Amino acid sequence: MAKRATITDLAEAAGVSVATVDRVLNGRAKVREETARRVLEAAREIGFHAAGLIGHRLMAGQPELTIGYVLHKESQAFYQAFRDEAIHQAEVASGRRVRALVDFAPSQAPTDFVDRMEAMADRVDAVAATSVTDLEVTDCVERIQAQGVPCFALLNDFAQGVRRSYVGLNNMKIGRIAAHMTTTAARRPGKLAVFVGGYRWHGHDLRETGFRSYAREYAPGFQVLDTLVNLETRQLTYEATLDLLERHPTLTGIYCAGGGMEGCIAALREKRAPGEVALVVNEVTPESRQALVDRYIALVIATPLPRLCADLIDLSAQALKDGSGTLPGQHFLRPDLYLPESL
Repeated sequence: MAKRATITDLAEAAGVSVATVDRVLNGRAKVREETARRVLEAAREIGFHAAGLIGHRLMAGQPELTIGYVLHKESQAFYQAFRDEAIHQAEVASGRRVRALVDFAPSQAPTDFVDRMEAMADRVDAVAATSVTDLEVTDCVERIQAQGVPCFALLNDFAQGVRRSYVGLNNMKIGRIAAHMTTTAARRPGKLAVFVGGYRWHGHDLRETGFRSYAREYAPGFQVLDTLVNLETRQLTYEATLDLLERHPTLTGIYCAGGGMEGCIAALREKRAPGEVALVVNEVTPESRQALVDRYIALVIATPLPRLCADLIDLSAQALKDGSGTLPGQHFLRPDLYLPESL
């Protein structure tokens, strides 16, 4: 059995005296917030048994903020990581006590997002969701914000002009990055394919537009085929990719603008050698990471989840402070780019 960490161990890990740790634990005298936070981080790192107590004392007296997340695709690795990061950033937030409540819409139907968002609005200070773009959702956001609860669009910029802010990647630019890498990594000019999740994902539309605009401007030797809708499902993407490879022998690049990349990876593993078709996808998952290592993927464009969740906390606090006077905006994050040699 591993030895239980002691106060002495904690003091050494935090680079402070035992007396300082004692003051943090028992509140015997005031300790600088920076020092107390360093002790808290060290306590979590070494598994100190009273890390929760330290966190409670550190946050005592700080303003409270509860953010409700409504995500989708609960079974997918990316959204599981999103949930975990939202909770983690709430735990380590500085200057306020933050709580993250996370729920998942059972499907991508607008009514499912509306139900979850309205239920969440009664329990939190701010709502953030990865919803589809739909009039029902826009009306829901308008009702929520009328209650004084700011609403944020995550990843997909739904309810434009109504929601408080969009927080995510600049999707037009993401499409251009994807086209740049696809045409650069392709071994020869040829045909390019683009998969989008569906017509209700405004972000996918922007990525497709960016992809096509880059190809027109900088890669005229390539032909972008008609866009394919895969409903973000593995099986449909797998079957569609097999069909593409059969019907278009000169296919040299594929971009999956949304989910379903696992099906594309599986089809390429069956029918093509690594690198024969330049594949660009979004988000690092166990499957995309392995495909990157095996050279079936040329580039992974990833959302920086820690920055997104941390920035959302600040934006939510600011929205509550400002009230309804501030115009809706966009908060773009710089993407994380992963090449095979990055790993």
